[in-house]
Amino acid sequence: MEIWPAIDLLGGNCVRLQQGDYNRDTVFSNDPGATASAWFSAGANCLHCVDLDGAKSGSIVNESAIRAIVAAAEGRPVQLGGGVRNQTTIERLIGLGVSRLVAGTAALKDPKWFASMCDLFPGHMVLGLDAWNGKVATEGWLKTSETSASDLVKQIGDLTKNCVAVVYTDISKDGMLEGPNFESLAELEKTSPFPVICSGGVTTLQDIQRLIAQGTRGAIVGRALYEGHLDLKTVLAMANA
Repeated sequence: MEIWPAIDLLGGNCVRLQQGDYNRDTVFSNDPGATASAWFSAGANCLHCVDLDGAKSGSIVNESAIRAIVAAAEGRPVQLGGGVRNQTTIERLIGLGVSRLVAGTAALKDPKWFASMCDLFPGHMVLGLDAWNGKVATEGWLKTSETSASDLVKQIGDLTKNCVAVVYTDISKDGMLEGPNFESLAELEKTSPFPVICSGGVTTLQDIQRLIAQGTRGAIVGRALYEGHLDLKTVLAMANA
């Protein structure tokens, strides 16, 4: 199972939110490049990033931090979400060296556009599914749609085969250190034609074991690493066993 340490960017800093609330942020570092280097030095093979400012504004805001993270990666995969809503941004970020781009709001608003981007940039596009009570949230989690996560995945699957993966976040679990929503994740995995990466709530080695047993293809781990609840080297050893 792939383990993606997370770096969330807000105002140029590495932060973690609780339940997607921008007023409940904790700053862990003011040097994203150094943070990325630390995770790679601990054995990470890939990194997941979110431009939280970009998720709200609809355009990439933390470009200097993203450049520093890509430099620290030295060619290893960096996955980025937040503000990925047009072809120009996609081309710009790929040009910066970002490996995979996560689109959520734009994919929900225009699934055909997202599918066309998957076909135009094969190997680069990831569907971001952020859900409250099974419904897809948008605009940096500030709005909730009436579309279910499963319905959107099915719709994208009917339009393209070139979506690299689905990042599924149960917002109620994000940053709460209470474990993922295993049941909702399992339901999505049954219907998704694409590999599913779990995001939100991964806190203990038992969570990692359960995800492995469930057949989940990847897990994004954030606050639990920053606060020392999980040791990255131990998690990686378990995931690669």
